[in-house]
Amino acid sequence: MGGSLTDVDGLAVGHWTDERAATGCTVVLCDGEGAVAGVDVRGAAPGTRETDLLDPVNAVQRVHAVVIAGGSAFGLDAAGGVMRWLEAHGRGVEVGPLRVPIVPAAVLFDLPVGRPDVRPDAAAGEAACEAASTAPVPQGSVGAGTGATVGKFAGFERAVKSGIGSSGQRLSGGVAVGALAAVNAAGDVVDPASGAVVAGPRRDGGGFLRSRDWLQEHDPRIGVGQNTTLAVVATDAVLTKPEVALVARMAHDGLARAIDPVHTMLDGDTVFALATGASGQRADVTVVGTAAASVLAAAVLAAVREATSLAGVPGVRDLAPGTGAGSGPAVASPGGPKA
Repeated sequence: MGGSLTDVDGLAVGHWTDERAATGCTVVLCDGEGAVAGVDVRGAAPGTRETDLLDPVNAVQRVHAVVIAGGSAFGLDAAGGVMRWLEAHGRGVEVGPLRVPIVPAAVLFDLPVGRPDVRPDAAAGEAACEAASTAPVPQGSVGAGTGATVGKFAGFERAVKSGIGSSGQRLSGGVAVGALAAVNAAGDVVDPASGAVVAGPRRDGGGFLRSRDWLQEHDPRIGVGQNTTLAVVATDAVLTKPEVALVARMAHDGLARAIDPVHTMLDGDTVFALATGASGQRADVTVVGTAAASVLAAAVLAAVREATSLAGVPGVRDLAPGTGAGSGPAVASPGGPKA
């Protein structure tokens, strides 16, 4: 499955990346008056901002951007910079002479990778807005996925590098559905088609441990809140706020297909959903939600397959032959694409 979140009309995506510190943030900008939004939080250790207003019973209907970031709770500062950028560009809820941008956000824990004292801030959020584009989303160790890792139940020293992934598809009626994921899961990333581990705790001598089997005999060797997969799914269909909330809920099935274990006490898994309405078409919410789960699973796979080694954590495409993760040099350059 190919495509990108930016296949959805009305959205632009920008990254801010600090490779030396191994952290970053990603913004999804919504055109015009914004997009109808929902959220579903399934992990037990989330770090979020402005998610309560996305409850279908609450008054605000549209958001103007969504931010996902590294830096743990410190990274929520990036949303303030996105608000400043949006205000300067005349976007937000009209309140008298002012416009107040609505910017939900969520963060992941990447502090053990790179420099823990460098985190995305307001300036980083503004820079991500300046970098935003409707071009296909840059993937791998960029933006909010710069310091992301997976496969950590057996200890961080066995982790594999992850990052940002994106995918999209167009339904038969022409409506687009897309997904973007920053994958920082405690669990393994698995291929839904085969059940094979694509990225998990590195086994001594090569290959991967299977976390769900390992956990039958061991307690986790990482702390609460040190993981999280963050995602944005979107469509250009016309949907109501309750319908968008249901799309966010259904999209979590994509995480469950591609991450195992998922939604644990150690993760803060959060999925935002957006409906831009740019196509002008109504769509069946069950059809959209089903597609959202599929493209989100594909985005998770892309996040680990496109990631480059960074700060001493190897990516699967850089592991030595015989690991079961593909071929390539045992040690790769710590570099990676910049937004």
